[in-house]
Amino acid sequence: MGSLPPVTRALLISCVGVFGLQQLGLDDLLVELLALWPLRGGLFLAPFHLWQLVSYSFLHGGLLHLGLNMFALYMFGPEIERLLGRRRFITYWLTCVIGAAVMQLLVQLQAPAGSGGPTVGASGGMFGLLLAFGMAWPRRRLVLLFPPIPIPAWLFVTLYGLLELGMGISGSQSSVAHFAHLGGMAGGLLLILWWRFMATRAS
Repeated sequence: MGSLPPVTRALLISCVGVFGLQQLGLDDLLVELLALWPLRGGLFLAPFHLWQLVSYSFLHGGLLHLGLNMFALYMFGPEIERLLGRRRFITYWLTCVIGAAVMQLLVQLQAPAGSGGPTVGASGGMFGLLLAFGMAWPRRRLVLLFPPIPIPAWLFVTLYGLLELGMGISGSQSSVAHFAHLGGMAGGLLLILWWRFMATRAS
């Protein structure tokens, strides 16, 4: 991991470290304090707290969940961090994570009372990284796992986003926060467009 840029490396170590604590009998406590709990009856009523808009992203619901997110971070994080620089990468990551959290909270507000559980995972950040990669290198070829064919990054991102939207609307894989993934992409897109607008004004 020595070749990884510092923020990507810190995120990897933090997520893996927190997952290790979850396996040491602290899962219930960490979920209660750090997972993203639905808004019920008011913004500041337990168990929801404002820090959960970020802290939920360091928790994961199993080894596969952790592995997929960390693989995506390892694949896309270094190039995006080198492109943006350390400070902007942190800003971008947090924007995607918070965007995913806000989207998830809004979706849960529409659900029947008592039907929404806590949300965990860095997937919103990962989808934001994927969007940034597709916008920065749209013609770069990515190889799908199934079918194993290379496709341009812009097409991969577009198809993945449409798939998430379709699964969210249809209710497929209800245990997966599809709209949170889209919220991560939306937050990242808005920030990129804002940076481009500011750069245009400055020039």
